[in-house]
Amino acid sequence: MGAGGAGYGATMQLPPPRGTLSHRVRDALAGSSTRPLASRPSPVADDHHDAALALWMLYELHYRGFDGVDDRMEWDATLLGLRRHLEDDLEQDLRTRFAKSGTSAESVEEIFRICDEHEGAALSPYLHRHATREQFLELLRARSVYHLKESDPVSWAIPRLGTAAKAALVELQYDEYGGGDPNRLHAHLFARGMAACGLDPTYGAYVAQAPTEVLEQNNVMSLFGLHRRLRGAALGHLAAFEVTSSLPSRRIAQGLDRLDLADAMQHYYREHVEADAVHEQLAVRTICGALVAESPELLDDVVLGAFACLDQEERIARHFLDRWEAAA
Repeated sequence: MGAGGAGYGATMQLPPPRGTLSHRVRDALAGSSTRPLASRPSPVADDHHDAALALWMLYELHYRGFDGVDDRMEWDATLLGLRRHLEDDLEQDLRTRFAKSGTSAESVEEIFRICDEHEGAALSPYLHRHATREQFLELLRARSVYHLKESDPVSWAIPRLGTAAKAALVELQYDEYGGGDPNRLHAHLFARGMAACGLDPTYGAYVAQAPTEVLEQNNVMSLFGLHRRLRGAALGHLAAFEVTSSLPSRRIAQGLDRLDLADAMQHYYREHVEADAVHEQLAVRTICGALVAESPELLDDVVLGAFACLDQEERIARHFLDRWEAAA
């Protein structure tokens, strides 16, 4: 029973709080006691910045944990109870936006249509032609919250699938994890790209700077991955991510080249141009197709996951584009 995930790669320091709830969660984790939560405020948090960080910290206990935090806190009943309330809020908000969007499909094949017809803010065209060096670096710092553990959230779904979907997901994940070569692991490629750009590649180094939208995106992926009942949403999210990745990755690589930013980071995005063009077919037709063939009732959740992927990306894009436009 080690503290801080001893023997499991790099851990991180607890991030600074963003409000009362995340402050109390942080204190509870740092003290390995849930006493600071005894008189906590209602977890139905109006402050989304505070709630997003609190939930993100609780989820991180299931990944690599934190320096100085007892590993047993991962399954502390009080923390799990709080997490449940915060998850309910997040899921309700997500399902409300999903219902308002009117997004629906009669088969998994329509994920291609949903992605193609989705309208809204997008970052890759701006990064391709207009972004400054500092804007690129700001985005890379934010993206590192996910990309330094890339693909991990969806791996929770593997033992929850039937034979065909499981085999196909493992095939895709094998590519994401470098085909057995640690130097080709996508998270490692991103870390190398960060270092080459002069950024800190340490796991979790930029969590304190991450916009709320980025934390919420990570929370949604963890929500889907950690709940068996949401396995359809986890795979739908993966499918939409793969369908919408190849062309934006090409544009981002070209934007990095325009600014003469590190070849290692360009390599990371070029890797996704080719890989995700193949993965989109595997994710939609084979993985999601096999899941829905086995459990037709999960189609709506698959579509929910696809919507969530597109919706969260749009919200992140709007955050950065509004920020950069205001600073211009």
